[in-house]
Amino acid sequence: MLLVGNGILITRDPAQPFFQDGCVAIQDNLVLEVGSTAELKTKYPQARFIDAKGRVIMPGLINTHMHFYSTFARGMALKDAPPTNFKEILERLWWRLDKVLTLEDVYYSALVPMLDCIKNGTTTVFDHHASPGAVRGSLFAIADAAKKVGLRTCLCYEVSDRDGEEIADQGIAENAEFIKHCASAQDDMLKGMFGLHASLTLSDRTLEKCREANEGTGVGFHIHTAEGVEDVEDSLAKSGKRVVERLADFGILGPKTITAHCVHVSEKEIELLKESKSNVVHNPESNMGNAVGCAPVLNMMAKNVRVGLGTDGYTSDMFESYKVANILHKFNAKHPSVAWVEAPTMLFENNVAIAAEYFPRTVGRIVPGAYADVIIVDYNPPTAMGPDNLNGHILFGMSGRSVDTTIINGKVVMEERQLVGINEAEIIAKSRELAQKVWERF
Repeated sequence: MLLVGNGILITRDPAQPFFQDGCVAIQDNLVLEVGSTAELKTKYPQARFIDAKGRVIMPGLINTHMHFYSTFARGMALKDAPPTNFKEILERLWWRLDKVLTLEDVYYSALVPMLDCIKNGTTTVFDHHASPGAVRGSLFAIADAAKKVGLRTCLCYEVSDRDGEEIADQGIAENAEFIKHCASAQDDMLKGMFGLHASLTLSDRTLEKCREANEGTGVGFHIHTAEGVEDVEDSLAKSGKRVVERLADFGILGPKTITAHCVHVSEKEIELLKESKSNVVHNPESNMGNAVGCAPVLNMMAKNVRVGLGTDGYTSDMFESYKVANILHKFNAKHPSVAWVEAPTMLFENNVAIAAEYFPRTVGRIVPGAYADVIIVDYNPPTAMGPDNLNGHILFGMSGRSVDTTIINGKVVMEERQLVGINEAEIIAKSRELAQKVWERF
């Protein structure tokens, strides 16, 4: 048994959201009980006690749209002219990078950001992968990396027609095999989805094949949706319909599906997302960096579309995405009083709800019976902190690098900024070696 106490406890449990001096009792991989430190130390005297020393104890964070494979792009020089639009970013960077990845590259390019997630307090990640030169086995390689570091993940491979029918078919098979493996394994730490790249790289024939391949699996699709205006233009040219409308026609939408981005969506499409109970994932930093526009998140959430928060591989720090989501929508709306509610709702409520579609127990809350995903954050509030203002304290007072200790599924994977049982220096050295070779092939 493990106790984590003597800290300010944020549970995200509406019934007991906050303890000024709180403690979490962990039995195996689950939260057993929450209460005061004195109470639980008396009740469980033999338990190992991790002393938060007055710091903040809170649930690990969830990232609902990530790209681990983007790691080796960091610091890499492009070999073409600088891109001037989103399609050129895809063609000159990402589609060139993913083509040259080997399975070993896939493994190490996943390990590095996984360690970064742990160090930034992110304990559950929904990843969206591409490696056309190494499709088969790629999701299993990422799963091996996640198992090595102890990160909770939900993985998929992005099917696309951009590399030809054979590669598309390999992507379909990789998704199908991995989803079947996860269903059989019943592993609390590993789940699968059916990945699709985007409408603009998927023919009607391939979309139909993907829908058929995913029938009866009980999982949804994970697809980039109307991220750039190019996606909309392509969909209109192909079908006479906008992206969300086209996806709806092929049965892609639904309560287990993640439609990432949704920057360029119409009122009719927002209604389709709402009616189908599809999940949208907002990626504010990526959208700003790619200059694709600002997703109408405030409008979608006002109409009860479930919008989560992700990073799109731009960062592993969900605290950072939380901050940017708050200020982006203020800037875009030219109104300083918007997004105070929507930003924390995306991260602390809707990401939890999206995770609940895949993991059988609660993720993202410290409540009895939930997975024991707990972090300690080095933050000593300079003003009064309580259940009514804790989101403001997190927004302005915390960052990923403030995380001192990370516990995932009841296992301590980082303690006082030291990764447990992981040789980070060795992994980084190997990553640099492989990245150099990727850059040469790029």
